[in-house]
Amino acid sequence: MNDPRSIKASQAALMVSADDTEASFYEALQQGDLERVMSVWAEEDEIACVHPGGPRAIGLVAIRASFEAVLSQGNLHVTLEQVRRLETATSAVHHVLEKIQAMTPEGLQLAYVMATNVYLRTSQGWRMVLHHASPAQPHDMPDVVETGATLH
Repeated sequence: MNDPRSIKASQAALMVSADDTEASFYEALQQGDLERVMSVWAEEDEIACVHPGGPRAIGLVAIRASFEAVLSQGNLHVTLEQVRRLETATSAVHHVLEKIQAMTPEGLQLAYVMATNVYLRTSQGWRMVLHHASPAQPHDMPDVVETGATLH
């Protein structure tokens, strides 16, 4: 039997950047691997997750239960269509458009989700502290970007 702490420690070495942590998170969702989904989260009391249309889950136990419910239907085929990043030496905010494909009794279904993932650099590597997702429509895909005025 593997000790979850040693599994998390070995996976921490793989998460040397926020991008690595994000890749691990989405790979785990695609594989339906709850333990790996949870391994990307920081061990802080105030971490939070909001699934589309759902309540805010705060703390590891609540977040685990929310992803257990999501993955009870099977793994999720998630493709990141757009990623925008704001990063500093100790934190990173990624705004992403998720394209989700799932097999249902009605056949293959497609959904779009706008998500914000926030990561902190911890002593165990980069860890997720927030995943906030909202339903999106295909016409939401283009970014609306404000053009900055440059003063000289």
